[in-house]
Amino acid sequence: MEKIVILTGAGISEESGLGTFRDAGGIWARHAVEDVATPEGFARNPDLVHRFYNARRAKAVGVVPNAAHLALARLEAEFSGDVLVITQNVDDLHERAGSRNVIHMHGALNGALCHECGHHWAAPLEMHSQDACPVCHAQATRPNVVWFGETPYGMDVIDPALAAADMFVAIGTSGNVYPAAAYAQHAGRLGALTVELNLEPSANSRDFAEHCFGQASEIVPTWVEGILD
Repeated sequence: MEKIVILTGAGISEESGLGTFRDAGGIWARHAVEDVATPEGFARNPDLVHRFYNARRAKAVGVVPNAAHLALARLEAEFSGDVLVITQNVDDLHERAGSRNVIHMHGALNGALCHECGHHWAAPLEMHSQDACPVCHAQATRPNVVWFGETPYGMDVIDPALAAADMFVAIGTSGNVYPAAAYAQHAGRLGALTVELNLEPSANSRDFAEHCFGQASEIVPTWVEGILD
């Protein structure tokens, strides 16, 4: 085995204290998705959207990688072949754990984007609707996060990586968000062994040949040990 492609979702960061869409009483529960996670919502009320992502950014700064993040960093460092992490998460916990080969298909909280000229740069802890782009100077600054209806980042790398993978692993994903929800089926058809590591069966659990259910901080380190043995 030479190439492992790993997809991670909200479940891997939840144990570090970052909430998911489904958390009752969490930050997402207080906002409609169409208001804070769509281009149309940003056009209607950019101040609301910035406040929402400022809160998420502040929360992400205060948490640390858990054992699952650390195990994947170890796998990348010690595995004899190639390991690629594709994450649906917008936090930087993979990088802070030590992973280097990471694609943020849904963007990143620590990035800013100008929706006029497309320039992107490191985001400050707080962003505001009146912030000017450092290149074109338009007051068009938004979080560098891929919203519903937008094209994910890294597709030019993700598609060939899936085609070349010997193993595809999904960790902490719901199986409800496309195109990522189709990756297991796609990789499996092209010959990869497909593995699901999740708290419970995902919506696309049938697309995986192997399954292990439990807390990511427990099952991911065990799985990594098995790969490196």
